Amino acid sequence: MKRKLSSTQSICIVLLWAALCYIVLTSAERIDGPVILSLAFSAALCLVPVVKSFKKE
Repeated sequence: MKRKLSSTQSICIVLLWAALCYIVLTSAERIDGPVILSLAFSAALCLVPVVKSFKKE
């Protein structure tokens, strides 16, 4: 069985994802479909485990 993420781990994951989004959005020449789609996929990959770790069983 996998352990749940601690609150510190969850906060670090969310902050690192937010920093990545900031870097991508500020360095992109244009904000178009592929940029938005990649950010949406990265949000799903990063935030779904965080949300699942806080759900009560």
